[in-house]
Amino acid sequence: MTVLDRLRSLCPTITVGLLTADVMNLGAELRILGEAGVGLVHFDVMDGCFCPSLTAGPFFVKGVHTPLLKDVHLMVREPLDSLSAYVAAGADMVTVHVESAVHVHRVLQHLGGMDGVREPGAKIVRGLALNPGTPLDSLTAPLLAETEMISLLAVDPGWSGQKMAPSTLERVARVREIVAESGRGILVCVDGGINRENVAAVAEAGADLIVTGSAVFDGKDPAGNAALMLSLVKDGASRRRA
Repeated sequence: MTVLDRLRSLCPTITVGLLTADVMNLGAELRILGEAGVGLVHFDVMDGCFCPSLTAGPFFVKGVHTPLLKDVHLMVREPLDSLSAYVAAGADMVTVHVESAVHVHRVLQHLGGMDGVREPGAKIVRGLALNPGTPLDSLTAPLLAETEMISLLAVDPGWSGQKMAPSTLERVARVREIVAESGRGILVCVDGGINRENVAAVAEAGADLIVTGSAVFDGKDPAGNAALMLSLVKDGASRRRA
């Protein structure tokens, strides 16, 4: 089973950001996620240039030992030269921003030629992210041909405490239409401002993958929170199919 096949088998689901986890007890936190049924962990990589925050790099990604898929979101300026470091660190999925590179098509092509380290020949799942203010017209046919996932940010990257942008659900629905028109089985992800009050609506709108963090790692009950978020996603997806 390829990484993409494994990802599809999990969807609709959540990918849980580690920035809000208890890093001093990260092994235990990861076990809790796995036992709750979570299949992915999300790494927010910020360079302090593309967005104001600065977070961990490839050494942190490599240092996280887990059977869960490693979902790496690069919020970095001109990411081409850093791709190999994150792939070597064990990334199964790498998402880059359409706004982050002059030639983002080349970035995606380069990713498409790289093998992950999870198993021989494992291809990287390529994500293409759009900030909430970026027009969906940016999703041109050449870019869609080089990606397996579209990630819609529901907040501007780099600032904590933001609420999900009101246009998010409408943008998800439109991206579903764009994907259908492309004839490719591209997954749709939503990232930012996700909590237990809105996660079901995001799944109902058509998101396959939903990034969450503090809604799980609130310092109280990560196991219960993860199970609840997964249940809410399934409920939202069921309403969409009804």
